[in-house]
Amino acid sequence: MAAAATAKMEAIFATNKGEHPEPLKAEVQGDIPSWMEGILLRNGPGMHTIGETKFNHWFDGMALLHSFTIKNGEVFYRSKYLRSDTYKHNIEANRIVVSEFGTMAYPDPCKNIFSKAFCYLSHTIPEFTDNCLVNIMRNGEDYYAASEVNFMRKIDPRTLETLEKVDYTKYVAINLATAHPHYDSAGNTLNMGTSIVEKGKTKYVIFKIPASAPASEKKKKKTCLKHLEVLCTIPSRSLLNPSYFHSFGISENYILFIEQPFKLDILKLATAYIRGVNWASCLVFNKDDKTWFHLIDRKTKKDGSAKFYTDAMVSFHHVNAYEEDGHMVFDIISYTDNSLYQMFYLKNLDSDFEDNVKLTAIPTCKRFVVPLQYDKDAEIGSNLVRLPSTTATAVKEKDGSIYCQPETLCEGVELPRINYDYNGKKYRYIFATEVKWSPVPTQVIKFDVLTKEKLHWEEEHCWPAEPVFVPKPNAKEEDDGIILSTIVTSDPQKLPFLLILDARTFKELARAVVKVDMHLDLHGIFIPQKDLKMEQEPDLYKEPE
Repeated sequence: MAAAATAKMEAIFATNKGEHPEPLKAEVQGDIPSWMEGILLRNGPGMHTIGETKFNHWFDGMALLHSFTIKNGEVFYRSKYLRSDTYKHNIEANRIVVSEFGTMAYPDPCKNIFSKAFCYLSHTIPEFTDNCLVNIMRNGEDYYAASEVNFMRKIDPRTLETLEKVDYTKYVAINLATAHPHYDSAGNTLNMGTSIVEKGKTKYVIFKIPASAPASEKKKKKTCLKHLEVLCTIPSRSLLNPSYFHSFGISENYILFIEQPFKLDILKLATAYIRGVNWASCLVFNKDDKTWFHLIDRKTKKDGSAKFYTDAMVSFHHVNAYEEDGHMVFDIISYTDNSLYQMFYLKNLDSDFEDNVKLTAIPTCKRFVVPLQYDKDAEIGSNLVRLPSTTATAVKEKDGSIYCQPETLCEGVELPRINYDYNGKKYRYIFATEVKWSPVPTQVIKFDVLTKEKLHWEEEHCWPAEPVFVPKPNAKEEDDGIILSTIVTSDPQKLPFLLILDARTFKELARAVVKVDMHLDLHGIFIPQKDLKMEQEPDLYKEPE
């Protein structure tokens, strides 16, 4: 990497980004398909220094929302910090007073509502930050900035205005929840969270939020969260060491949860404040433990009795899951250890980037296959997988458990997305980013799981974010659509831009260049024009005079 680009990496990760709440017209180079209209809404950390204090970890930065509104071949950019309680308290104090994942803060207890750090064992979890910087999720017709705790912040996707704060605990007994929900064909939201030491038990909770509130409550603008339904619970294998999970999978008839040996130590978490350590230090990986697969029947709402497991691993992102000829096939991105989080400490990203941030565990896309129906009297040591299309195995052991070995699809990929119309179904294409020598992506890729062929987009000194697939209206093919990815650059002579690719050929169709210091984001969502509420102002995306 060139020296200038290496030096610029500090600016990408550590410098505070300005916000642009009014629409800024981008310079479009190329041609955007005429059918392409809607909002790409993204979320990620944008502020890492407050006053004279600085966050330790990149994931700790204040959430900065930004959007690209595409209409009539034009693109308008906005960005705005999430006005969370956390943001307000930090800005008012002009220092970090609310603890984050990798940074423990010590606020004035007389001035800060987050000062209560821990309590008795039945309520061991400290009150978390509402700095919801991980993703954007939909509940009914509303959109929320979300992270992995019990808080969400409702937002206006058109103006990026921060609206009400939502606490999951008012609707379901969970302390943590994923920022990667699923959506069924009826528009319901499926998600899962962890309930820690609730009535003497720690369990994983899978729940459904309906697509809308009853007609009688719609007029009163009642939230659909009031009608949240718990579908099932799965007891944790350990009361005080539940598994960490970032996402989960669904197929037509099953919900897939992976209980991995990357675990949260509750006793450490409850005492982190008084010990002066951050919450990240409370996550522990046991390389000698097993990884267990739970398949919950969506009809009976029960976990299967079979014991499916594999070797110790860490997984953050599911790709897809589907059923084929009596088997559950699921693809995930996995690591052999938990070192990924360590790489994003700002001390590693601030200087000597190329030397300090080396991948010790390569993210690998793996395919597991679990038999849903098999001969209970099958011979010990026999492979129960009968699909000829895969080398994945599931071997019966003496105690009746089934040891699963995956097929490696490809290496060095992260932030996977698919055509969501194929979610839970047999599919062919993965759109992702590729990482080489660092955890920061350098390429956008399209991977064919059938032929193992790969297409890619890459440009020197450019760092792409998670690609988002947008299907063409009335598309007949899985890859008939476009790919959107936000691109930041470490070249001071280049401006950041929204990249628009033809999903089939992976050729660049257009880019929308913006004259801003854009932040590297994490996850987001594309909202088609037809899904936006009609009461928006007609001139909302015109530049102010």
